[in-house]
Formats: sequence, C-alpha cells, structure tokens
Amino acid sequence: MTVPATPFLPFALPEIGDEEIAEVVDTLKSGWVTTGPKAKRFEAAFTEFLGDASLESIAVNSATAGLHLALEALGIGPGDEVITTTHTFTATAEVVRYLGADVVLVDVDPDTLCIAPWAIEEAITPRTKAIIPVHYAGLAADMPAILAIAKKHGLKVVEDAAHALPTLSAGKLVGTLDSDITVFSFYANKTMTTGEGGMIVTRHPELARRMKVMRLHGMSRDAFDRFTATVPSWYYEIVAPGFKYNLTDIAAALGLQQLKRIDGFQKRRVELADALDAGLAGLPLILPPRAPAGGQHSWHLYVVRLTDDAKVSRDQFIERLFAQGIGVSVHYIPLHLQPYWRDRYKLTPQQFPHSQRAFERMVSLPLYTRMTDADVARVCAAVRAALAA
Repeated sequence: MTVPATPFLPFALPEIGDEEIAEVVDTLKSGWVTTGPKAKRFEAAFTEFLGDASLESIAVNSATAGLHLALEALGIGPGDEVITTTHTFTATAEVVRYLGADVVLVDVDPDTLCIAPWAIEEAITPRTKAIIPVHYAGLAADMPAILAIAKKHGLKVVEDAAHALPTLSAGKLVGTLDSDITVFSFYANKTMTTGEGGMIVTRHPELARRMKVMRLHGMSRDAFDRFTATVPSWYYEIVAPGFKYNLTDIAAALGLQQLKRIDGFQKRRVELADALDAGLAGLPLILPPRAPAGGQHSWHLYVVRLTDDAKVSRDQFIERLFAQGIGVSVHYIPLHLQPYWRDRYKLTPQQFPHSQRAFERMVSLPLYTRMTDADVARVCAAVRAALAA
C-alpha cells in the first residue's frame, strides 16, 4: 500500500480543552481521585442537563457496566430472553449472557439501521422479558413504536444510548423517554468523553437503589459517604455479590467540563454532517438518514453505504481511503457474523437481510469536532477519488 504524503487524518479524536485539563488537575490536587465529590456533581449535572427532576443519574465506568447493572436490577436471569439488534457492538448483547439469559437478535430497519419494531414483535415469546433498542450512529430508534410494543406485551425497555447524546425522539431527549432505564457512553470517540465511562438514567427509585448498591460490591452504604464522614462511620454490610463499576473523580472531572460543551459539540457535528452531505452529493453512495420531524441526530457516526452501481467493493474503497491517509471504520460487523453469537444461536446472514446488506456496503467516515473545513474537503476529495473506476 502506498504511504500517503499528507498527514494521516484519524477516524476520531476527542476534543479536550484547557477547562478539562484544569478540572483534572484540580482533582489530582484535591487528594480525592476515585469516586467522590466530582462524580456526585457530574451525576447532578447530567440530570440537570436532561431537564427532568424525576430522573436519577448514576455514573459508572462504562456503558457496558451500565447495561449490565440495568438488566440485573430488572431481574433478568436464566430462562429469560432479551431482544436486541444484530447491528450493534457485542457489549449490547454480552451483558445478557453475563446474567445467564438468552439473547434474541433481530434485523434492522433498512433506512435507519436501528432495530426494526416489526422484527421485535415477531421475536417475542413467553420467555421474553426485555428489549434493548440501540440508537444507531446517533439517530433515535422508533421509540414510540417500541414502547407501545413493550407496553402491549409487558416488557421492560433498556435503551442503549451509547451513540445518543444529545439525541431527540419525538421532541424529547433520549434519557427522558418512558423506557425503564437508559445508558449512555463516554468512551473516547463518543460525542463527549470521560476517557472511559458511562451514565445510567432512570426515574424508578427502586431500580436506582439496586444499581447503586451493585455498582460498588453490593455494599449497603456509599463508600464516598463512609470515607468523608466526620464521625466514626466505618460500618457497612454486603447485601449482594456486586460489581466494581464506579466512575472515578478523575474521569468525572472530564465529564463535568465536557457536558458544558455538549451543545456546542452538537452544533459543530451538524455542520460537519451538512458539509459531508454536500461534498458527497451525486456519488454512488447512500448518505446517512436525517432525523424525522421532532427528532435530532447526535451525529456520533457518519456512515455511508456504497450503492450497487459503485465501481469498487467496500473493502477496496476502504483500502483506497487509507492509501490517501483517511482513517475510516465499519460500524458494525453484525453479531450474527461473530463466531460466538453465530455458533451459539445457529445464526445465518439470511435471517438478517437488511443488516447483512448494509454491512457489506458500509463505511464510517471521520466526523468529530476537531475536524476543520479543510479536513472535510479532504475527506470528500478522497472519497471521490476512491470511487473512481
């Protein structure tokens, strides 16, 4: 492969400013670097951002941890089934197996690549206990339809909102809908970052209590309260075999400042998506869908799909972009193609025609707030060159 003469443009880069750095330094100087006052402030700030005082936000060290805690709190266990999409990262499904329950994978809507409500309805059995919709690339799944299905069949709903901050569904922020629990990700390439981290949101106090206990070893008391008490406060009880899923204050320090910038990040991502749309118009590509009326796309990912009349294959397209110094990725290799899920549930591509077809043609192009207009122009020029015969 030819080494490009111009600097490599990575697929994603976080935007970390002086405010984030100062907040982290302040944390390091404070002497409290694990879960403490800044984690609590971050939780409060996140609830305030969502604008619904009935919600409780619970900071965790990853969205995967959050999804695990959510399903555990809902009582998911052996013999149960949980429906989710094949077109996601394995974390969405693996947490179901942590609890001994079975995953039921279904296909996506061919336009949005979000889980298809009709596929959910067809997959429900007497063992079905919950649905995990994924807001793919930052576009909300059809939550009104999914919530109606859940209500009809008495199912719990846990939203995988790893891509969905700030995403709107029918005029409401994801995180404030009528699902049982919503889980966000703050991984390095997300719309805001804490390096590693996530946030659980629920308006059900009993679920919040269970998740907070299980977040830190099943302890009956918050470790932060025990270690900051000014009177003897050493006693605690282990009430369940919990996990080690707490978010550190170092990470929360990043989150406090990143959250302040999320609206600005969103505005820039929309500008970048608009510029990519304009620069890629007329090419043999299916461009990402736009949010419907009342919706808002967070633009975590910008995913294009080659049309049937493209002169190159998807893999050739990727190779040509890398040869020009453009970092790209694929979101995702569907779970039905991954050995564990394929073999355990005897899955075939024919069962998931929309996800399979999308996978064979899709590429995620760079889209992140540190990109300049010149970077966008470079991506568009590289795409045009890569598609040339």
